[in-house]
Amino acid sequence: MRNRFDGRALCALIATAACSVMLSGCGFIFQNHEKRADATLQPTPGSATRGTVTLIERADGVQVSYSLTDMPPNSDHALTVHERGDCIAVNDPEASPVFALPADRRRASARLEGELGNIHADATGSATGFIAATDVSLDGVRSVISRAIVLHREALDPYASAPHNVGPALACGVTRR
Repeated sequence: MRNRFDGRALCALIATAACSVMLSGCGFIFQNHEKRADATLQPTPGSATRGTVTLIERADGVQVSYSLTDMPPNSDHALTVHERGDCIAVNDPEASPVFALPADRRRASARLEGELGNIHADATGSATGFIAATDVSLDGVRSVISRAIVLHREALDPYASAPHNVGPALACGVTRR
């Protein structure tokens, strides 16, 4: 008896293999891709502070992770997002104010979306950690993409009712995807 090769079986085998290959690629397509942006903070004139800030959008807001060096030891600093992605203008509040939606900017004692929070430098002048920013996003009207992220000399006062004066910028970088 001679083995006959069935053409239909070959076609079925090829079709099964092709479907397996195609479907294995779907895992990549349908994965949950996180929205992410990064900023490399460079020192402003007269400062040596530098580092990186990574923003990852989560269900409850944006996780702002930072790793900064060369800050004054044992000091607190405000981390803010400014309207414009211009690190030259960050010390001019009229040229690049802290990011806020127009309605929030009009309220007298409103906390602005761009006021991410305070960070603390340790005894070596370094800070690593994260801030949960619930008022910003990486797309839409609350997007911080292409805006300047600034580390200021002073910390935000959580009890202040007037606009915050957090001093000049120590470091600045622009968020990029």
